[in-house]
Amino acid sequence: MSAAVLAGCVSSVAIVPQPRAQQHQQPAAVRGPAGSVTVPIGQPVRSATPRPAGPIDPGFRRAPAGLNDRIYDLWRTFPGKTGIAVQRIDGEWKLSQRGDELFPQQSVSKLWVALTVLDAIDQGRLTFDQRVRIGPEDLTLFYQPLAARVRAEGSVTMSVRDLIETAITKSDNTANDSLLRTVGGPDAVRAFFDKKDLGAIRFGPGERLLQAGTAGLKWQQAYSVGRAFHQARAALPDATRLAARNAYLANPPDGASPEAIASALTRLARGTLLSPDSTEYLLDVMSRTRSGPRRLKAGLPAGWKFLHKTGTGQDYRGSTAGYNDIGIATAPDGTRYAIVVLLGDTNASVPARMELMQAVSGAVADYHGR
Repeated sequence: MSAAVLAGCVSSVAIVPQPRAQQHQQPAAVRGPAGSVTVPIGQPVRSATPRPAGPIDPGFRRAPAGLNDRIYDLWRTFPGKTGIAVQRIDGEWKLSQRGDELFPQQSVSKLWVALTVLDAIDQGRLTFDQRVRIGPEDLTLFYQPLAARVRAEGSVTMSVRDLIETAITKSDNTANDSLLRTVGGPDAVRAFFDKKDLGAIRFGPGERLLQAGTAGLKWQQAYSVGRAFHQARAALPDATRLAARNAYLANPPDGASPEAIASALTRLARGTLLSPDSTEYLLDVMSRTRSGPRRLKAGLPAGWKFLHKTGTGQDYRGSTAGYNDIGIATAPDGTRYAIVVLLGDTNASVPARMELMQAVSGAVADYHGR
């Protein structure tokens, strides 16, 4: 993803972590008339997978002892504003650090576009085979392999199915914006959030406007050609770039909280966001994501499976506003965990960022079954 590690503006001062967040507490148990006890687990969600008939393993109702401390230590010692959330999909617990704060998502938001498109397909408003034309006027910026084809051929026509594959597995910005345009724009994604009650997840104005605004520019279609955007951004005064970047970080239009993302991944995996066919399809596509092979995925031992979506923001002098990975890890015994690591603002080296992510997913694997 070196082509997706892009420019932003940030000071080199590390952000001091706030006081330690406590492990998420479950609501109090309610005792019934016959002495039975009901333990609520938050908003009711019907799992697509029935609970096992045998004894429930110890990690079903509570996080393994020590996992929260391990996650906290990793979070506390990492420079920058970091958000982490882990939720057991086939269970009743979650834990987090800065779990309810908003972080820039960047290309993580491609997942919400795909969900909105698949929901429209489930409702009969779109089809997988619907054709979408992409011309020079539709090109975006940064990582967009489709751009070369469009320039060579004048225009390209692709199916919705192929656009989903390209947007998720390759993180192609033009493919994603073409899906967004087809499904009804940012308002359609926000309407999906409201319908599914996804909580603290925002959706920005689209790739071109989001990235231009973050850099302190107003979008011009000429920026989609070559390095025109980079040149225009480099010509700005540092004060302009820093002001735009700081405004973005303070109130990211594409912001989301780690806990809300972990909850959405949990609901996706449980089959309560889309139809069974669309759920299976999207999880399969996410399993083929090519970006970020050394982020969360690299921390899992042999025998574990991982499907995910990465996001990387603009970089300036070694500091990045948004370096993320979110996904679903499946243990050899079939137990699933939603894992979210969002680096909202960090000047740590790229290898150090990846090492943190590997340490988080590795901790989940180390404590599994305890």
